[in-house]
Formats: sequence, C-alpha cells, structure tokens
Amino acid sequence: MICKNCQASIPDKARFCNVCGASLDQYSNKRGEKKKDDLIGFSAKITDPAFKKYQKDTTSYAFIFAGILTVITTVSFFLYGALSDEMDNPEALYIGLGISGMFIIIALLSTLSRKKGKTWDGKVIDKQRRLKVRKKSRGANDTSPQQYYEYTVFIKAENGDEHVIAVEDDDTLFNYYQVGDRVRHHAGLNTYEKFDKSNDQIIFCNACAYLNDINDDYCVKCHCPLLK
Repeated sequence: MICKNCQASIPDKARFCNVCGASLDQYSNKRGEKKKDDLIGFSAKITDPAFKKYQKDTTSYAFIFAGILTVITTVSFFLYGALSDEMDNPEALYIGLGISGMFIIIALLSTLSRKKGKTWDGKVIDKQRRLKVRKKSRGANDTSPQQYYEYTVFIKAENGDEHVIAVEDDDTLFNYYQVGDRVRHHAGLNTYEKFDKSNDQIIFCNACAYLNDINDDYCVKCHCPLLK
C-alpha cells in the first residue's frame, strides 16, 4: 500500500504510516470500498508472492501441456507408420519426433520471452477502431468474406518504443484505456497497469487478465491481488 501523504510504501494492513506517521483510517470509507484517491498510483502489490507463484505455475503448465502433446504426437506417428501402407517406420516416427520437438521449443521460447521482459512506464498515445475483412473458409468451394472490428491501443514507452494492444471484436480494453493514460508494463506478466483507476468500474487482473469489479481486492479467477 502507498501512503497518500508521503507516497512511502507501507504494509497493507497498517493503520499509520511508518515514515510520516499519518493516519490511514481516513482513506477507507464505511462500505469498505476504495476512495478515489486510493485508486491513483501504481500499486506496490505487484511484489506479492502470488504473482511469482502464478508465473511459476504458468511455466509448469506450459511444459506439461507440451509434454502431453509430445507423447500423443510421437505415439500417433509411430502407430501410423506401423499400421499404414503409406508410410513406414522409422520415417513416420522421425516426423512425429520433429513435430513434438516444435511443441517443446514453443513452450521454451514463451518462457524465455516472459523472463526477458522488462518493467517500464509509458503513456497511451492513440486508439483506433478499424473494420476489416477476411476470408472464412466454409468448405472446399466456399470462402465467404467475414467482417470484423479490430480495436487497437497504442502505447509509447518512456524510452520512445511503441507498443500495441490489438483485440478483435471486443471493445472492453479499447474503452478501458483513454488517450493520455499513464501505464506500467510489468515484466514476467506482460500485462499493463493503469496509474489512475479512480474513474473505473472494472479492473483487469494483471496475472490472468480476468475482468473484475473495481471494489474487489483479489481476482475471482486466479486469486492474485488486484493492482490498485
């Protein structure tokens, strides 16, 4: 928690700031909801051990899933080579092992990408909504065009790099961010936190991205603390 008087980081359940001595009771209302001032600033809760556990579990699940796909693919190609007249082993087995290796590599690259990420601050500089068209195959002779909206949020980091959040046919994130919003990108999670949440009714979990009510303190899906 951040002291609203001196901006020092203090324990969440503290009643007085251990730096300036200010009383913290004045910042909570009788309903237990957050006051607007409490929703301004980047949250110190990002250091909560729950986020580290979530990242560790996500990595474990990725490799477990990749391992399951590896076994299924390898066994399937081996059986295909043993039972089919079109391809024999070990050729079929080698193909299966090659495809299986791709699953492991994808899981490894995804993990390395999260670990190499950096925490940085930036600002929303633009938003765009575009109507696009793509071909959607409904059969061998039917490739009917399909219209969809692409909602894009452009963020410029303090070092000048530009980053993009793009979502198809869902304007929730598009409406959540406004041009001029200060944001922080959190390393390891690859998610963004708004600096000013005082006018929001919703808040996204920075671990699993689940949409929560602004008055909730923990994500109802993954139970990580909400950054506010």
